[in-house]
Amino acid sequence: MDFVHRSVLLSESVEGLNIKPDGVYVDGTLGGGGHAFEVCRRLTAGGRLIGIDRDAAAIEAASERLGSFGGQVTVVRGNYAQMKQILAGLGIEQVDGILLDLGVSSYQIDTVERGFSYKYDAPLDMRMDQRQTTTARDLVNHLSEAELYRVIRDYGEDRFAKNIARHIVSEREKHEIQTTGQLTEVICRAIPMKIQKKMGHPAKKTFQAIRIALNSELDGLKQALDDMAELLAPGGRLCIITFHSLEDRIVKSMYRSFEDPCICPKEFPVCVCGRVSKGRVVTRKPIVPSAAEQEENSRSKSAKLRIFEKAFDTPV
Repeated sequence: MDFVHRSVLLSESVEGLNIKPDGVYVDGTLGGGGHAFEVCRRLTAGGRLIGIDRDAAAIEAASERLGSFGGQVTVVRGNYAQMKQILAGLGIEQVDGILLDLGVSSYQIDTVERGFSYKYDAPLDMRMDQRQTTTARDLVNHLSEAELYRVIRDYGEDRFAKNIARHIVSEREKHEIQTTGQLTEVICRAIPMKIQKKMGHPAKKTFQAIRIALNSELDGLKQALDDMAELLAPGGRLCIITFHSLEDRIVKSMYRSFEDPCICPKEFPVCVCGRVSKGRVVTRKPIVPSAAEQEENSRSKSAKLRIFEKAFDTPV
């Protein structure tokens, strides 16, 4: 299957970067290269783009798509959480903009054998980086009931988390849960039918939770954002697209702390902690897809774009 992915909030995110034609930009979740291609189109010969992704299929597809830009583009297989080290290895100390699209790509969801979707019956995999040895099958069959409950509760925000965890453990005592279809059946049995009729697919939240836990999608996100804020040159921008409330809360909170890092008690008349603002939040409210985009691409409906701009006078 070819790597096909519709870039969500494409024009809004690229415009949000406020691109300098000779600037240096990073797409930390390269995917099929849709956002990166639009960034490159706005660069002159002096500009540069570094694309990072941990999925081998994404690296291959994006490298081909961005090939016409030659040496202006550097593609690296890795995790955006390692951006600071990756850029240091390339001799880059500062960049003019960073873009992250934290969603799962359409390619990953629609490639049945990757095991991301509850809509198809496939081996329980869900790895974003297939060099990783642990799969969703390992988590489902080896986490304790308490650990499964915590994962589904915290990462899926499912009020039936305890019952789902209990059903999974009960089922795997009979035989190993090996496929997405088996897991989906177990989840459906754990949620009352009258509730299922009022909600979306009953397996959606649990699949999200297991995927997040397996790929460590939230672990280190705060530190990664802190690193990115430091990497930005004065006036540089950080554009992040999130797809669920857990990510969005972290991004929103970090942006606020960048803008107002003061930790002094509120009753203090003046700041004495010495923490200096790193810049400003450009988007007081997140930018969401237009009605037309949501109609054309249903997977964009939960997307939110938040933008932060580094201060021009930030102390070095």
